[in-house]
This record gives sequence, structure tokens and C-alpha cells, in this order.
Amino acid sequence: MKQHDVIGVGLGPFNLGLAALLDSVEGVDALFFDDKDSFVWHPGLMLPDAEIQVPFLADLVTLADPTSRYSFLNYLHGQGRLYRFYFREHFHVLRREFEAYCRWVSEQLSSVRFGHRVDAIRPTPDGWSVWARGVEYRAKHVVVGVGCLPSLPEFATGVTHSSGYLHVRDQALAAGSVAVIGSGQSAAEIFADVLEYGRGRLDWFTRSAGFLPMEYSKLGLEHFSPEYTAYFHALPEDKRDALRAGQDLLYKGMSAETSERIFDLLYTRSIDGEPDVRYSARCELRGVDGRHLSFHQLDQGIDFTHEADVTILATGYEPAPIPVPGHLLARDTAGRPVVELDYRLRLADGSPSTLFVQNGELHTHGVGAPDLGLGAHRNAVIVNALAGREVYAVRERNVFQSFGISAA
Repeated sequence: MKQHDVIGVGLGPFNLGLAALLDSVEGVDALFFDDKDSFVWHPGLMLPDAEIQVPFLADLVTLADPTSRYSFLNYLHGQGRLYRFYFREHFHVLRREFEAYCRWVSEQLSSVRFGHRVDAIRPTPDGWSVWARGVEYRAKHVVVGVGCLPSLPEFATGVTHSSGYLHVRDQALAAGSVAVIGSGQSAAEIFADVLEYGRGRLDWFTRSAGFLPMEYSKLGLEHFSPEYTAYFHALPEDKRDALRAGQDLLYKGMSAETSERIFDLLYTRSIDGEPDVRYSARCELRGVDGRHLSFHQLDQGIDFTHEADVTILATGYEPAPIPVPGHLLARDTAGRPVVELDYRLRLADGSPSTLFVQNGELHTHGVGAPDLGLGAHRNAVIVNALAGREVYAVRERNVFQSFGISAA
């Protein structure tokens, strides 16, 4: 049986970027599987005007290889839209345009296989056995990029998560009352959409301190760098958890533009009278029973109830299970997989690992793990490990800030 050098499981932006960066690397035989029929990216939140929250340079390849033919600028050039993008003078890209770009890349790569669900990954004496559509494939290395799953409270079964908003959008816009729970970008985009196009009462609740913008200052953005990743990874587990608990607004807030849009919509509606809209922070959802929502105001210690015809929970995501027998992986004290600095999953028996993970290392690598801006860097590290040589330069110094103090 033929043995590939690497098999990628999952084809979101991160593993697709890995496939693109590997495409020109001689001596590395790669294959990538995904169960979807073609590339799609958050289809339930693909609102017409929604933008990705990073600049266009954070495409699949540019920050590792700006000469790659799979760059976003080369995509625009091939589509005859480069001058239009230039005249637009906007650093951020529409979400549906980024999806179209990723689909364009995927259609050019001979290493990708859509419509191939991976059912099992098992160890072999010299690598891994990957089963897809009833066929066994062998590889020396495996890179798991299976993404995240919607996170919902146990009591909220049957309630729509923000990831499926477009499936209930018509119902929400026509409803007599809508409640949105959460205060991140997804919640804000949904609230703005219902505020602009809906016709009923609209309420917005969050248990967070407020409806706050994501940190987007230039010095704050330096946390999304290889240097901060290395600093965070070197900290003890308890320090990492404590530090990350206070960093929500580095990666969970809303964009300033969306916040401005919401306020402007409210202001416009107030010309004709007070809008039938309420938004309240420090309100924790504790129960759902049909139309009835139970809350607790965290500062005042008051329980209260609310009714809504449609409720949307923008309660975030959690890592999808890694499709590898659990006993093979080393775990930390919280039961999470241990991920080395070069994105290898540590094996329980201490043997050298040839298993890598994409966007499953928030607890070990910090807030940059899910960020598109660090995807190309992570893939450069992985490519170099797969090839056994420096294919892409991984620079130690990228930002001005110094994180931590050298022991010297």
C-alpha cells in the first residue's frame, strides 16, 4: 500500500492553507480529505455585508510566502478584479469574498478530496492509517484540522445557534419578538441584521461586562504574533489558563464598525419614536423553556424572565473531537490534549509524534490559535517539520514588543 508523507483531515482555511503551501514543495506527497462536497465557510452566517476581522494579507499563504500563486491578490488578478479592490481602498475583505477565494484555491489543488468523510485514524508501525469512505490510506504524518462545533448550554437543546442564523433569518425578521444572546461579533451582526430588517421587538442580552469592541489597537494586535505564541506556550498550565481568562476582548468582542452601525440604526429609528429595542449586559441565561427565557442579573443578584418568539444563541464554539483514539494522546490536568510548540500532539507513550493539530491549541498557544493571521505561520512551522528542512522562513523577531523577561 502506498504511504503518503502527510494526510490532512479537514479542509477549513487552515488545512487548505497547508495544502496550498505544500503544493510547490518537492519531495512531500500530501493528501487532504473533507466530508463536505466543496469548500464552504460558516454558511449559516454568510450575511451579504459581513467582513472577516483581519486584513486581506491574512489569506491562506501570504504571511508565509508572499510570492505564492495562491495569494488573495493573485485571486483578484485572475478574476479581473484587482483594480476594483485597489480603488475600494478597504483593508478588510467581505466574508463571502474570502470564501470564494478559498474555493478558488481548493479547485486548483490536486491534493484535496472533498466528499471524503474520515471515519477513523489509527496508528501503524510507521505512521498512521486513515479511513475515508471505506478505503484505507497510509501516511507518515497526519494533520488534523477538523475545526470547532457550536457550543450550547445543556438546557438549550432545540434553540438556534448563531452558526445557523441564515436558516431561520426569514422567521426572525418576521417575528413579533427576537432575543439575541451573546456579545461577540456574530451576536452583533445578527442583532444589527434584525434591527435593520426586522419588524418586531428586539432584545439583546449578554453575561459579559458590556457590549464592547474587540481590541484592535496596533500594540494590542502584537498579541497575534509568533513571539506571543511562544511566550504563552512556555508558561505553566495554570498561568496560561488564568491569563487567557482575562483576554476575551482580544478575540471575542465585536468590531468597532459593527458597534457604530448598531448605534446609527438605533439613532435613525429614534427619530420616529423610542425603538422597541433593549440590550442589557451582565444578564446570564440560565434556562430555556419554549418561548420562556430565564435570566440572572449577575451584579444585582436578581432573577427575571423574558419571552421571545425567536431566540438566537451566539454562545461560541468548542474544539471538535480529534478523531484519534483518546488513549493515544497525552492530556493536561484539565483533560485537554497537550500540544507542543511546533503543533504536534504529544503522545501518551512519549514516543516521537507525527500527529499535528490546527486550531485545537487555544489552551496551549493562546488567543492567536483561531486567528487567520497566524494560520500561515503555523503552516510554515508544520511544513518545515514535514519536510525536515526550512522550506519557509520562520523568523524569531516579528513585532516590536517583548513578551516576558529573559532569564539572562
